[in-house]
Amino acid sequence: MERTPPIVTITSDFGWRDYHLALIKGSILQQTPNARIVDISHDVANYDIVQGAFLFQHAWRAFPVGSIHLLSINDFGQPDRPFLVFTHEGHHFIGPDNGLFSLIFPERPGAIFAIDTGDLSFSRFPLATIFANAVGHLAQDFPAGGLGKAVADWTQRITFQPVTGPNHIRGSVVYIDKFENVVLNIQRELFERIGGGRPFELFFKRHSPIVELSVNHYDVAVGEMLCRFNSADLLEIAINMDKAASLLGMKVEDTVQVDFRSGRV
Repeated sequence: MERTPPIVTITSDFGWRDYHLALIKGSILQQTPNARIVDISHDVANYDIVQGAFLFQHAWRAFPVGSIHLLSINDFGQPDRPFLVFTHEGHHFIGPDNGLFSLIFPERPGAIFAIDTGDLSFSRFPLATIFANAVGHLAQDFPAGGLGKAVADWTQRITFQPVTGPNHIRGSVVYIDKFENVVLNIQRELFERIGGGRPFELFFKRHSPIVELSVNHYDVAVGEMLCRFNSADLLEIAINMDKAASLLGMKVEDTVQVDFRSGRV
């Protein structure tokens, strides 16, 4: 039975202007000619593993089991910071040990391996060689453990988490998308659990609070503020048909607060 062509996703901070991304893709196709390469994003801000983790975290489960996910953000190669490979929920992951994976996975997957890169003095772009070799190995259904030795842990990176009380959630801005919608680190589940269906006020900067949830941007008039849960089930602040981040003066790591009234209405 013919093996299904492997899906290989790539998430990076390389952008589209230079040739490095093309070198990686070309090297992968040299070893795995039938690979189906899918770009998740290459517009991650330079070295910003927090942003890269956010983008990847909300995309990878949309791909079929067996997919190979390559992450190349703030890459470096040092003996104490190797490139990692592991399998989780039937998907394969390859990327640097710089804290990126700890941001994506709240709980550490089972077996993690440090890739044995060997002698790369022959390679003009060692990163492409490392990734192509790893993808080629996994594409043949060989186990991740065949690429290197198991490691006990990976580099940890801690992100801001919402602070909660009986009647409030204090969160922060974690991402601003292309349309300048302001995404918060407040999950729908947390909002509903703390709020319990009570009326709320969402405070940010010195603006008047938002006091009701919308489902769509067009639920309010053009130019009006709103808050809603996006496709990742994260609370976001937006302006219908305009740029919320610029107009409201909001940026990543700004603080917001949701206050719930003590009684039901």
